[in-house]
Amino acid sequence: MEQKTPLMTPVLIVGCVIILVSFAIRASFGVFQIPIADEFGWARSEFSLAIAIQNLAWGIGQPIFGAIAEKIGDRKAIIMGALTYAAGLVLSSFAVTPGAHQVYEILVGFGIAGTGFGVILAVVGRASSDENRSMSLAIATAAGSAGQVFGAPVAEWMLGVMTWQSTFVVFAAAILGVLFLLPMMRAPVVSKAELEESMGAILGKAFRDPSYTLIFLGFFSCGYQLAFITAHFPAMITEMCGAIDPSGTLAAVGVSTTSALGAVAISLIGLANIGGTLFAGYLGKRYSKKYLLAGIYTARTIVAAVFIMLPITPTSVILFSIAMGSLWLATVPLTSGLVAHIYGLRYMGTLYGIVFFSHQLGSFLGVWLGGRMYDAFGDYTMVWWIGVGVGAFSAIVHLPVKERPLKAATA
Repeated sequence: MEQKTPLMTPVLIVGCVIILVSFAIRASFGVFQIPIADEFGWARSEFSLAIAIQNLAWGIGQPIFGAIAEKIGDRKAIIMGALTYAAGLVLSSFAVTPGAHQVYEILVGFGIAGTGFGVILAVVGRASSDENRSMSLAIATAAGSAGQVFGAPVAEWMLGVMTWQSTFVVFAAAILGVLFLLPMMRAPVVSKAELEESMGAILGKAFRDPSYTLIFLGFFSCGYQLAFITAHFPAMITEMCGAIDPSGTLAAVGVSTTSALGAVAISLIGLANIGGTLFAGYLGKRYSKKYLLAGIYTARTIVAAVFIMLPITPTSVILFSIAMGSLWLATVPLTSGLVAHIYGLRYMGTLYGIVFFSHQLGSFLGVWLGGRMYDAFGDYTMVWWIGVGVGAFSAIVHLPVKERPLKAATA
């Protein structure tokens, strides 16, 4: 009788811890928006540009670190990513000008690339059996949401007992600490046929395949929406909810200010997404991934449109956070699983990294436009509606994707 491969393996567990810590730090940056801008008297767009550059560097670095992992080894790529991440955080703590902060965020972005989805999901995908792969990718993705659950509240708490500069240094130490777990991360190699196929050959096939282009374009709105909300939602809540809380919602969730509500909202999004992402992984094993992706983007579009059309109150913020959170990273295991299913596992890190670059182009625009339009119009309404529009675009663009292995399609 054939023995089934267990779902929870050392590779998956270590991968989850690395992504959890990496994303806890990354998800907290919106909490620093107001403290840093107020300390130096910067316009909102200055710090927004720093986070936007971080997201763009993350996108550029993702296929680079994916290729590094496939050429010299996954663990070496993760070590390089953690060291770069820590260096960027420490240098950022000394930044006193917008330009310096923006330059150092390039290092942070590359560090996230080396310790994030592109490298880790590729390792987890290779270490998983066919029957477990969809769920394994979902669990690793959900770990990023788990980091988001406590990342923003912990940053908010730390800002109450130390400076933002000291908080960045503590975060640097945390990302270096995960390196002690790397000896447990040993992923098996892929099949002999995949090993014999060169990176150039599989990239050429993917670039000539219209489905790959559609997947690339469809991931754009995911980055736009997620990065904008992560970077600007805490500040947006602080200003648009106001000081009056007639419903007593703030007290009900254990906070006393709208600033704290912003951190709680980010945490709630992460908490809801743990369940949403795991459910997406469960469905991804049983149903068409492209139709699931189209459904998720449609639901996001509706949720975002309803939220901005109704009065923004502490109650609506909490309801929106839970609804959007259930859809937050649910696209990641489905998108990465779709890439692996169509193009194989050998160069999944590089192929997914290139697709992820589209995600980060969206992230750059979402964060940067948020700051620019806030400075120009005094609120976030216009940039929010752009996010609604690109979400609807992504729902449509996934429908023509041909969801079958490329070799079968070629034959």
